[in-house]
Amino acid sequence: MTSGENQGEIADFTRAIAINPQDANAYFNRGNAKFDLGDNQGAIDDYSQAIAINPQYAEAYNNRGVAKSALGDKQGAIADYNQAIAINPQYAEAYNNRGVAKFDLGDKQGAIADYTQAIAINPQYAEAYNNRGVAKFDLGDKQGAIADYTQAIAINPQFANPYYSRGNAKSALGDKQGAIADLNQAIAIYPQYADAYNNRGNAKFDLGDNQGAIDDYSQAIAINPQYAEACFNRGVAKFDLGDKQVAIADYTQAIAINPQYAEAYNNRGVAKFDLGDKQGAIADYTQAIAINPQDAEAYSNRGNAKSVLGDNHEAIADYNQAIAINPQDAVVYRNRGIFYENTGDLGRACSDWRMAASLGRADAADWVRELCQ
Repeated sequence: MTSGENQGEIADFTRAIAINPQDANAYFNRGNAKFDLGDNQGAIDDYSQAIAINPQYAEAYNNRGVAKSALGDKQGAIADYNQAIAINPQYAEAYNNRGVAKFDLGDKQGAIADYTQAIAINPQYAEAYNNRGVAKFDLGDKQGAIADYTQAIAINPQFANPYYSRGNAKSALGDKQGAIADLNQAIAIYPQYADAYNNRGNAKFDLGDNQGAIDDYSQAIAINPQYAEACFNRGVAKFDLGDKQVAIADYTQAIAINPQYAEAYNNRGVAKFDLGDKQGAIADYTQAIAINPQDAEAYSNRGNAKSVLGDNHEAIADYNQAIAINPQDAVVYRNRGIFYENTGDLGRACSDWRMAASLGRADAADWVRELCQ
């Protein structure tokens, strides 16, 4: 329905209400039209009036819950869904919607229980299967999630979301080709699916197809120019191809969209460092740390840059901080060991390399064999 049609409906229902102020359905339908136009508060006011006239109006409670949820009032939404379900215990949509609100509040198990009840009432409820799959995935049950997404697809083969979600789950399980196949299908159904392009790009990148990944990230950005993650991901792929200046441009765009994007600052710092701009790199690592004081990688990288510039005291302080944050980071032990070797302290260098080797760094193990016997 177009905006003009919704406006016409609002005018019609307003006239109906003027004729009969006790027409609960007119308030309900006017609320629906307002909701479709993005007027959530106006919709809530109309649903509330419908409920005042007819306290058993389950659909009005459900729809008011949806509007409240859209405004961020998840607890208020749950209260309305509860009321809708109390009036109509077979109201599958209200169970599904309550599950969505619980999920948004972090209650994944409660969400699954509601989605399961919605499915018990309506075994053909594709959206509830998809939503239950999302909750299972977030709880780590990737195979269970895939089973739910597959069921949603069996019920509605033109439902793009479960293809997208199943693709993400397959990717998380290492099946990148299966992920790409599902994301292809999601995009075929909904060509403006920016998230599907971005995630397909991730799968292609993981398979070594950097250019294919870049093409997908670019398509995601074309659909949504404010897609900071896609800008960042494209920068990573370009950096991997050696195009560091263009990678910096993508990281800069991600930061312009999201000034709190610590990882983009860190990665831009890495690109600047590789291009010889050590001070610019330090500035970016420092900003990443200011945003996320627990960013061990940014501390380690800043330590590398300070070491190259001869600022040994601050370099070792950064390496020490990185290790304090993440004592299992083999790369930091490796890098601090190199620092110690460069400053003539082979004993400490060997100690760090032994630790790095124990954490899986093959190059550190080689140095231990060659230099630390």
